[in-house]
Amino acid sequence: MPVRQALEGMRKPVHPMIPIAVLGLVFCFIAFRQIGRFRFQIWQIMLAGAMVLLATNRIPPAEALHSIQPDVMLFLFGMFVVGEGLEKSGYLALLAYRLFRRTRTMDGLVLLILFTMGFASAVLMNDTLAVIGTPVVLLLAARQGIPSRVLLLALAFSITIGSTMSPIGNPQNLLIAVSGGVPNPFLTFSRYLLIPTVINLLVAFAMLRWFYRDAFQSKLHVHTEEHVQDADLGRACQVSLALIFLLIPAKILVLLLKPEWDFRLTWIALAGALPLLLHRKRLSVLKEIDWHTLVFFAAMFVVMQSVWNSGFFQSILGKIPLDLTSLFMILAVSVLLSQFVSNVPLVALYLPLLLNAGATPKEMIDLAAGSTIAGNLLILGAASNVIIIQAAERKAGVTITFFEFARIGIPLTLVNVAVYAFFLNLP
Repeated sequence: MPVRQALEGMRKPVHPMIPIAVLGLVFCFIAFRQIGRFRFQIWQIMLAGAMVLLATNRIPPAEALHSIQPDVMLFLFGMFVVGEGLEKSGYLALLAYRLFRRTRTMDGLVLLILFTMGFASAVLMNDTLAVIGTPVVLLLAARQGIPSRVLLLALAFSITIGSTMSPIGNPQNLLIAVSGGVPNPFLTFSRYLLIPTVINLLVAFAMLRWFYRDAFQSKLHVHTEEHVQDADLGRACQVSLALIFLLIPAKILVLLLKPEWDFRLTWIALAGALPLLLHRKRLSVLKEIDWHTLVFFAAMFVVMQSVWNSGFFQSILGKIPLDLTSLFMILAVSVLLSQFVSNVPLVALYLPLLLNAGATPKEMIDLAAGSTIAGNLLILGAASNVIIIQAAERKAGVTITFFEFARIGIPLTLVNVAVYAFFLNLP
């Protein structure tokens, strides 16, 4: 089926300019966030955008409710519960001490964050590491008296880059692995993406060191040993972590040996949260989880569904007189459109085009690389960026502005894309 016909079949025009205008305003407000004496949080801006679209009937209430993906919401809820339990009990501080206690220089600390969080995100999923990793790097920054922005950016870039090389590193890769006809996805993803991912983690280190060279002159103090503050809650956290670390390799084995028995990542997150939800201090844990980020995601699904219904971006793709299955176009379209419709809807749009065009597994890997590395370009390019920034604002009053992220994110993404393009273009 020709690309244009496929897009026409997916198009649902609904007065496209109103949803696109709302999306543009959301971007502008997130970029500046300060109007006079008023400063808005990202979740408030996205929620306002969703309410405008509902009020103007650009998306019916029933469809808006249906657009909110329960798997994503429940996954995040489960991980937020685990993350809050770990932080509240003091067990997370103890784990951070054990992991980072041997680092003596800023170079070593940032490299360890990049590679530890990057490789962990390939197994635990990037959003999981965003939830758990943010309080860790905030604690490290506070203990060492170093700028938290550098460590927060290292975390954001590491989990975006690291998740690229795994079929379960992020939701869009999982969608490609399951629906894209990729044989033996773990080996296929590793074959094409492992080496360039390692190189791109080193590129991220070099970029951070260049843009924040003054911060890299900081001397680290001797790491102070941390202790669990609530032993009973800490034991519940240990059970939670044990469940997560048992279920994730079980999922990998099931995908390799019996794909028909596969179970959702949501189940892993909820199973991990269960010991804490049954704990006597569950109300204090639930009170402190990041409800605002859950509101952001619910609102984002409504906004993106309305934008999707407008057919605006589908129409643009249909008018491009180039081969949308080529490596260059897959990477370019994935990186750019992921900023506007998010990477999962982008993959949902692009995947049928590639399948209808008889795409090879290699082209599916191209799509995974482009749609994932798009998260390094701008804040809204990856949901994990939003989780990190909102958690940092809530827990420590620290933020990364739209322009600060873009200042390093844009050149970093250009180099990242070039590295992936080089390796993906090899025979």
